[in-house]
Amino acid sequence: MKNNGLYFLTAVICAAFIAGCANLKTMEKAMQSMGMKSNPDPLEVHGDTVSVAITGKFPAKSFPKKASIEAVPVFVHSGKETRFKTAYYQGEQAVGNGIPVPFKAEKAFTYSDRVAYTPEMASGKLELRIHGRQGSKEADLPALVLAQGIITTPYLVKNDDKCIWSKDQFVRTLSYTNDSTQINFDYNSSNLKPAELKQADMMSLGNWMNKAASNPAMVIKKIEFTSYASPEGEMLLNDNLATERAEAGKKAFMDLAKKMKLTNAPESLFAMTPKGEDWEGFRAAMEASNIEDRNIIINVLKMTTDLQQREQEIKNISKTYTEIQKDIFPGLRRCRILINYDLQGYSDEELVQLGTNNPAQLKYEELMRAGSLVDDLGKKASIYQAACALSNADYRAFNNLGCVYYMQNKMADAKTNWSKAYSMKKCPETANNMGIVTRVSGDRKNAMTYFNEAGSAAETNYNKGIIEIQNGNYSGAISKMGSYKTFNSALAKLLNKDAGTAKADMDASGDSSAMADYLRAIICARSGDGTGVGTNLRNAVQKDATLGEKAKSDLEFRNHKDQTNF
Repeated sequence: MKNNGLYFLTAVICAAFIAGCANLKTMEKAMQSMGMKSNPDPLEVHGDTVSVAITGKFPAKSFPKKASIEAVPVFVHSGKETRFKTAYYQGEQAVGNGIPVPFKAEKAFTYSDRVAYTPEMASGKLELRIHGRQGSKEADLPALVLAQGIITTPYLVKNDDKCIWSKDQFVRTLSYTNDSTQINFDYNSSNLKPAELKQADMMSLGNWMNKAASNPAMVIKKIEFTSYASPEGEMLLNDNLATERAEAGKKAFMDLAKKMKLTNAPESLFAMTPKGEDWEGFRAAMEASNIEDRNIIINVLKMTTDLQQREQEIKNISKTYTEIQKDIFPGLRRCRILINYDLQGYSDEELVQLGTNNPAQLKYEELMRAGSLVDDLGKKASIYQAACALSNADYRAFNNLGCVYYMQNKMADAKTNWSKAYSMKKCPETANNMGIVTRVSGDRKNAMTYFNEAGSAAETNYNKGIIEIQNGNYSGAISKMGSYKTFNSALAKLLNKDAGTAKADMDASGDSSAMADYLRAIICARSGDGTGVGTNLRNAVQKDATLGEKAKSDLEFRNHKDQTNF
């Protein structure tokens, strides 16, 4: 990169190389009369670097034609030095590679450079060191102090990254159907057979009805009697027979309820659904059977749509039809009892109570919902731990447990659980949360990779904004943080030279921490509000006494030293 001029370089010309002007007073006087500025003063950290920009001008007839200058800014700190690049200037007849300066004309110049910031540079000063040559003569000018110290306000960034919680899939009301009961009938009959009423499925229905009657969480929505006739004989007769079998099924149900002394269900719950001839059931039974000609029968069903013709063709296969009458048709003469009901889940209050005191009683989705309802972080962690321990636990429980640990500032535990969740499923919330622990550990590059993978949720964009602050892209940070009003959004706006909106964000943030008061004091300092500086610094020190010493050396308060006497 091409070297630019330093504002102080003309001093060398005027002092060291102009005949009769070699004394220090003349050099210093020349330096001070050239309108040169160092920007900023004090220096500032910006994206982990410290930049300096210097402007000035060489007056006409100030730079000897055969003179040359080397000038370098040096930041002196803790007994060490950090050097910026060297600038080279030379007169119009000098030999070398410096930037030429005309003798008769005025020449403006600029200089800029940056160096990496390290914590040991927190306090120090920026000096200008100049070495000049003219012919066989060389001279070093006394070091000139350009700026005092470095402002490190960008390092106030808080770890308030926004984690993304996984949502539960809890459904409070679940709908079920009890379809385990079937009553069979004899050929061409709708009479209830005593033996049928003693079958295991009827006994099981009785037990179910008893449990339903004593369970307030179970709400019966409909009791349906779906009945059929085997596909043989006259169709109209079979339709009527199916209707009669539905009525018989209802009677069997009512008799059973009466025997068990259960409250009669309102008539509106009952639904009669006679289906007539059960050709679909016949097809399924044939496909599942071992009847030798079953493929022929199935092909007849596919190719023939006329039901009477279909029945006749099947009868024509006489041997097979005998098997059908024996093995298939009896199972189709039936009435199915279907009970549609809702099972009401725990209320939110019950979930909180059980999740807190007896989490083992809850299922996975119930635990996930309970965890979302509890505010106490310790209890919240216990609930998600119980969810993680279940055999059907998925990534969501580990992700949410990681969120709890993050809120408790237990970063190692948060990382363990977020890493587990991410390994189980890569999705926006797990990628976002992996980005958080990666950024907090200091790896901003890989953190941004995770955040980009996560997408553009408001939380993720906010987290990207934090990285933009650390990278020195303050306008980008403001754009990413959107509508959030937080310590970091205020910091970004302050660093972007907008103290007014920074103050508004702090007012809206609700942050009452010591560091929040400290940032408020900086905002006041940049706004010229000395009273506000004092008030907020006293509040900050009252909450955290260590901030008193920090304020005394913080160059943000260089114009308000009277407010740092605690």
